[in-house]
Amino acid sequence: MAVNLKTPLGEDILNLKAGDIVYLSGTIFTARDLAHRRMIKLSKKELPFDPSGAVIYHCGPIIKEIPGGYEVISAGPTTSARMNTYLEDVLSMGIKGIIGKGGMDPEPFKKYGAVYFAFTGGAGALAARSIKRVLGVQWLDLGIPEALWLFEVENFPLVIAIDSRGNSLYKQGKYF
Repeated sequence: MAVNLKTPLGEDILNLKAGDIVYLSGTIFTARDLAHRRMIKLSKKELPFDPSGAVIYHCGPIIKEIPGGYEVISAGPTTSARMNTYLEDVLSMGIKGIIGKGGMDPEPFKKYGAVYFAFTGGAGALAARSIKRVLGVQWLDLGIPEALWLFEVENFPLVIAIDSRGNSLYKQGKYF
C-alpha cells in the first residue's frame, strides 16, 4: 500500500503497517548524535522547532552555500541504532516519525505511537531530489553534518520499517 503523508504527522500514522510505502511531504529536521544530545537537554519550549508530530531524519547532509541560503547536494541516511540511547527521550517530546537506516528499538515506537521510516543507504543524491529547499539551520556550532537542518520535502519515498504497534521489518529479517 502506498500512502501520501504530510508533516506534522497525526493519528493517521497509527493505521500504517510495517512494509507500507510512504511519500512524505512537508518539513523534516535532521539530527545525529550531537543534536540528539542537545535536544534532550532542552525543554520543549527551548527547542528551535515544534516537536509535536515532527519527523527527524538521521542524516548528515552535504550542503553547498549559495547566494541567499543553502543547497542540499546529498542527504543519505546515517545509521539510526547509534541514536537508540536517545530514542525514548526524543519520542516523549511528541516527535512522531524518524527516518534513517538500519532500524532502531521497536518498543519506544509502540509506547509513543510513532513510526520509523527507512530510506536506502547509499542513495543520498536521490534523497536530495525530494528536498525542495532548506528552510533553516540551527546549531551550526556542532558542524555542518551534525547541525539541525530544516528541510522542505516533497514526495520523499520511504518504507515503514517499524510501525506504531512495534512491528519491525528488521525483526522479520528484511533489511534496507
